[in-house]
Amino acid sequence: NLIATNVSEFQVRGDSVVKKMAGELDDEAEQTVSIQEYLKGVEEQELEADLVLGGDEGKECTYTNGYMKRQAIFSCLTCTPDGNAGVCTACSLSCHDGHEIVELWTKRNFRCDCGNSKFGEFFCKIFPNKDIENAENSYNHNFKGSYCTCSRPYPDPDVEEQVEMIQCCICEDWFHEEHLGLEPSGEVPRDDEGEPLYEDFICKACSASFFFLGLYPQSIWAAGRQGDATVDTNKDKNVVEDISSAGGSGKPDNDVNAHNNPKMDQANVSDGKSLFVGESSQKIVVSDPCVKDASPHASTCVLGVNLGVDSPALESKPLFLSKNWRDVLCRCEKCIVLYNQKHIAFLLDKEDSIAEYEQMATQKRKEKLQQQEGAELSLFNKLGHIEKMEILSGIADMKDEIRTFLESFDSSKPITADDVHQVFDNLAKKRRRVE
Repeated sequence: NLIATNVSEFQVRGDSVVKKMAGELDDEAEQTVSIQEYLKGVEEQELEADLVLGGDEGKECTYTNGYMKRQAIFSCLTCTPDGNAGVCTACSLSCHDGHEIVELWTKRNFRCDCGNSKFGEFFCKIFPNKDIENAENSYNHNFKGSYCTCSRPYPDPDVEEQVEMIQCCICEDWFHEEHLGLEPSGEVPRDDEGEPLYEDFICKACSASFFFLGLYPQSIWAAGRQGDATVDTNKDKNVVEDISSAGGSGKPDNDVNAHNNPKMDQANVSDGKSLFVGESSQKIVVSDPCVKDASPHASTCVLGVNLGVDSPALESKPLFLSKNWRDVLCRCEKCIVLYNQKHIAFLLDKEDSIAEYEQMATQKRKEKLQQQEGAELSLFNKLGHIEKMEILSGIADMKDEIRTFLESFDSSKPITADDVHQVFDNLAKKRRRVE
């Protein structure tokens, strides 16, 4: 960090360095960026990785944590070509290094499968003492490397330019925008700069299976929702009246996470036709004090419809939800029972959202960087005077060597791997002369 900080202070005045170092540097010499741009790019990549991995450094198998609310999961097609197993970050790095790995981004209510019965004779190197099977895990065709209703892989080898996909917050499958099932005049809610105006997305198949979500008022939908769901009975036409007492401002907010990047930027699954939803999502019971506090009128259904009896016919369409939409969901006794029966009680859990997951990851990253800086400063302070002077002298030598190199280098040419090696060879020679 000390070296990077000092290097970034140089005024390179148009001098360029190649984007990738070492062996890759010669092959991509035509791609150039400034030192500041390079360091900024590295920082952005580290942040993106932390957001996807939830701040998991990949050192320990997460199996002992049980069925985690949300974590990064990977599928190893080398070990489980049927796509019926998932492994955590640590196992993907330690146990499946060099294998054909599918990055699934995050999955809810999942426990690491690495080394269980689905892997045959293969055992987990980090935590081999696992149950034969994780019965509560759910799997869809993403584990086979297929996404969307078109069941194409990502990245798609048959497409020159990879397009971002959108994840359904219920089935967790990913969809290409052209396969969302939007009306001809419909479009994904975005602002003038193309940034999403929604926090979560529900695919067309899930909106049909959980039709009651379409009964909520305009406050739950992101700006630009393609038409309103129409209730067939006169009684149910009043369902979409204002229910501000349920919580949530209902105003679209630009400061949302659109979940538009499975590095890729989750509903038909498996065979592309059938819907697959986890059979054992987290249960929420009426006696839970958090649920009681979530709605001031928990004994009265804010929808005004007996969903166990009435089944209003609503048009099936993809739904885009505004920020804090979960706060608006009814938490009366009958709705709680329905959520549990439908295995979607996780919708009432704010910590289930990707926005909360990424906020947690950001906080972990901040704490990690603070710890690293503190550890570096502590180590430096514990060194003797001679050791401190040697470190500072080494940094000064590197600055001088790089400055000399940049001043004498032809700025019209890219810096090659040999140039970089020469700088460090000169530093090594200078060090030997001093010794």
